[in-house]
Amino acid sequence: MPQSAAPQTSDASTGATQSGTPRSSAPQGNQQNDQQTPGTISGTVVDQSGAIVVGAKVKLTRSDQTPPQEVQSDEDGQFAFPDVAPGPFELSVSLADFTTKTYSGRLIPGEYLVTPQTVLTLAEAVTEVRVTPSQVEVAEEQIKEQEKQRVLGFVPNFYVSYLPNPAPLNTKQKFELAWKSTIDPVTFGITAATAGIEQGQNHFSGYGPGAAGYGKRFGATYGDLASGTFIGGAILPSILKQDPRYFYKGTGGFRARLLYALAQSVICKGDNGRWQPNYSNMLGSLAAGGISNLYYPSSDRTGPALTFETALIGIGATAAANVLQEFVVRKFTPNIPHPEEENSKSSAFGKLLLNSFAHEGV
Repeated sequence: MPQSAAPQTSDASTGATQSGTPRSSAPQGNQQNDQQTPGTISGTVVDQSGAIVVGAKVKLTRSDQTPPQEVQSDEDGQFAFPDVAPGPFELSVSLADFTTKTYSGRLIPGEYLVTPQTVLTLAEAVTEVRVTPSQVEVAEEQIKEQEKQRVLGFVPNFYVSYLPNPAPLNTKQKFELAWKSTIDPVTFGITAATAGIEQGQNHFSGYGPGAAGYGKRFGATYGDLASGTFIGGAILPSILKQDPRYFYKGTGGFRARLLYALAQSVICKGDNGRWQPNYSNMLGSLAAGGISNLYYPSSDRTGPALTFETALIGIGATAAANVLQEFVVRKFTPNIPHPEEENSKSSAFGKLLLNSFAHEGV
C-alpha cells in the first residue's frame, strides 16, 4: 500500500506548523490506471478542553482553481469532504470567537485521509476604550488657562474666556475663581493704592487721618471688592446657575461688538449655555452696596435710594469694563489659551478700578 507524505497543520495566528498523523489509504487497484481516483478528507474539531465543537466552518481549498468547498462540523464535531480529486489542498477551520486553524497536505489517489484533530483556541479579546473627559474636567483645564491671563503680564484677568464654547463652571469652580481673584497679590496692591488715594483726598473723612484711617480705608475698599466678587461672581451664579465670566466676541463690526459688550452687563450665559438676564451681576451690585453700609462711616452710609444708585453705577462700570475687554485688554494680555478662537469675559482688573471709581462717584 503506498504511503503519503505527512501533512502539516498551521495556526493562522502564529504560522506554526504541526506534523499530521499517517494517512490510512483506501484499497487501490492498478496505480497506473487510477491516478485520478478521488479520495476523502475527514477530521474532528474540538476546543481546548477536548469537547467537541459543533457548527465550525471547514473550508477546503485546492490549488487547481476548483471552487472552494465548505461544510460544518456535525453533532459529533466531525466533518468530511468526499470525492476530492488527488493533489495539494488546504483546510481552514473557523468559528466565531476562536482563532482560525489551517491544515495543509496532499491527497493521493483513492485515499481516505483522516486529518489530525483540530483544536480551536479562544481568540484574544481586543477591547477599545474611549476615554472622554467630563465637563467638569474640561472646565478645570480651561480655568487653569484663564488663571495665566494677566494684563501686561501681571494684572489678573481671570474672569474672561477667549474660547467660543467654554465648558460651564460648577459651584466649586466659581468659588475657586473668586477666591484666587481676591487673594491675588496684585489685587492687594491695587487696593492699597486706592486706599492711599482716598486718604490723600480725605475721602470718607469719618475714618480719620493717619495709619488707623488708612487701615480702615484699605479694609473698606477690600471689603467692597471681596463682597462684590463673591456675591456677584460665586454665590448668586451658583444659586441662579449663571456663568460670571465675560465671553470675548472678537468678530463682526465695531457697532456689533460694542453693543455685545454693553449688553453683557445686564445679560449673561446660563450654565445651560443660553443667554438670560444677568441677575447675578445686578443683584450682586445691590447686595454689595447694602453690605458696605455696615463698615463705612455713618456720614458716608447710603440709604436705600443711594444703594440703588450705586448699584446702577456698578452696572455701568461693568459695561465699561466689558468694552475695554472687547477692544483693548486682549492686546495687552499674554498667555491667551487659543488666540485664534474668540470669546471672553470681564477682567478682575477692569472691574476693580471701575467699581472703585463708581463708589467714589467718579
